[in-house]
Amino acid sequence: MAIRVLVYDDNKGRQEALQLLIENRSDMEFVGSFENCNHVVEDVQTLQPDVVLMDIDMPGVNGIEGLKLIRKNAPNILIIMQTVFEDDEKIFAAIRSGAHGYFLKKTPPAKLIEGIHDVIEGGAPMTASVARKVLEVFHQQQGNNHFDLTSRELEILSMLMKGMSYKMIADACKITFHTVNAHCKKIYEKLHVHSATEAVAKAIEKKIVTGTS
Repeated sequence: MAIRVLVYDDNKGRQEALQLLIENRSDMEFVGSFENCNHVVEDVQTLQPDVVLMDIDMPGVNGIEGLKLIRKNAPNILIIMQTVFEDDEKIFAAIRSGAHGYFLKKTPPAKLIEGIHDVIEGGAPMTASVARKVLEVFHQQQGNNHFDLTSRELEILSMLMKGMSYKMIADACKITFHTVNAHCKKIYEKLHVHSATEAVAKAIEKKIVTGTS
């Protein structure tokens, strides 16, 4: 079944470029685009996307507020944030608000398509420079594992921090996708969260560190 993708971006040229990119994929379906999130709840209820590509800086209701509204009203929809600048405050505001991925707009089209697939597979795809910023904050903290995570769970959490998908983690750890999924369910249960990016946000907030780079 094709992945249904909805776009929010106030740049008409970028809307059209993303539409063309998605429509050229047999495994994806472009369901619409909007220049702001003024009617985001109605939009997602009508169009039923699987993935939303969300610009942050838009007039009216911006991407961060749109993200919060989608998470509140349609929590099963996956949201990848997009922005021009590596703004630390906006990166962490988006992650803490429940974004499932974070890309800079200069990300090559092939990487963006890969990110859409990764987020469907349960990963938290991020542009490398954004993932590095997240890791810098993560590793600046002193280690406090109050959640009884096993060494394998901490290893997998660290990989989620790097934006790796479940499939990539399975390959790196030489375990099955099913086993990664089982570990992640345990991690989410122990951290009292529901997604990879919520786990990332909790790891930063609670200073859970693996010591890996």
